[in-house]
Amino acid sequence: MDTRTGLPVVGMVGGGQLARMTHQAAISLGQSLRVLSVSPDDSAALVAADVRIGTHTDLAALREFAKGCEAVTFDHEHVPTGHIEALEADGVKIFPGSKALVFAQDKGLMRERLSALGAPVPRWRRVATAGDIKSFAAGSWPVVAKAVRGGYDGRGVWMLSSPSEARSLVETGTPLIVEERVPLRRELAALVARSPFGQVAAYPVVETVQQDGICVEVLAPAPGLSEARALEAQQLAIDLATELGVVGLLAVELFETDDGVVVNELAMRPHNSGHWTIEGARTSQFEQHLRAVLDYPMGATTLTAPAVVMANVLGGPSGGMSIDERLHHLFATDPGARVHLYGKLVRPGRKIGHVTVLGDDMTSVRARAARAAKWLQEGS
Repeated sequence: MDTRTGLPVVGMVGGGQLARMTHQAAISLGQSLRVLSVSPDDSAALVAADVRIGTHTDLAALREFAKGCEAVTFDHEHVPTGHIEALEADGVKIFPGSKALVFAQDKGLMRERLSALGAPVPRWRRVATAGDIKSFAAGSWPVVAKAVRGGYDGRGVWMLSSPSEARSLVETGTPLIVEERVPLRRELAALVARSPFGQVAAYPVVETVQQDGICVEVLAPAPGLSEARALEAQQLAIDLATELGVVGLLAVELFETDDGVVVNELAMRPHNSGHWTIEGARTSQFEQHLRAVLDYPMGATTLTAPAVVMANVLGGPSGGMSIDERLHHLFATDPGARVHLYGKLVRPGRKIGHVTVLGDDMTSVRARAARAAKWLQEGS
């Protein structure tokens, strides 16, 4: 508890852009998020007042960080499960807890649990040898291999087209699962929040657009998605949040197929597919996550405009017009574009921010968002 304000302190492990935007949401609730950051130069550490320096793999640092926190949560899934269990044994309120978070940390356990629940998942199996992968493929290449732990933004995912490619991957020693390549129409995401009390709030289902394994665009609501399919996806996300005991945000990444939706991945934290909610929903995903972990009643999730598009801003080539100059030009040409920059060093292909555009027509809104993101990336 903050003795000055009488308000609870929430600690977030990780100092990336998700913590940065959660800190911004905390301000309107009278809070300054406490952040555990590896470096004072991390995205959230540059703006939050209460920053502790330490790593998520250091149990002593985690224990010291948690002192005085009403709840501790995460901006990534990489804290060792044993460390979370140790904090829980100390009496620290961790959201999501170890029994839930492990299903976002370990793809093998996630697939096993979802299969047991009867959730729609791709055909899959654990593999240890190239022979296991060849047997799974049964001549139907390509297949998708995934690192059991640690992959994100396209890392830790491989499209295998032959036994020789399978052999090369297995020889790296990475623990793997393998899945069928799903014949998808497009990718969707269903985002829900759940409180310890059990209240659940669902956001409109969105379409996510990927390039080279990185989400580059989110369209809210998903264009052309039938009401029945949208309700199916939302109910699936609600059911999974409840069955897995998630507290906080749950993002369910989905493949839409001719027969329905199939679960691709789970994330138990604010998620890239929900950045549009800052301007595009009555309650942002970041405020909703804080409400959930503090057991506050959930906020409204309705759209603030008929069409909302979020486009990620990726680092472009060095040199040329400064980012400040690019902002001047962008705001002059499109005053309605909302820009969020993360304070990160620019590297080609790295997410350094996002832009959100709202309007009445999805086609025109999408074009504006793409143009704004391209301008901020390239200055042209």
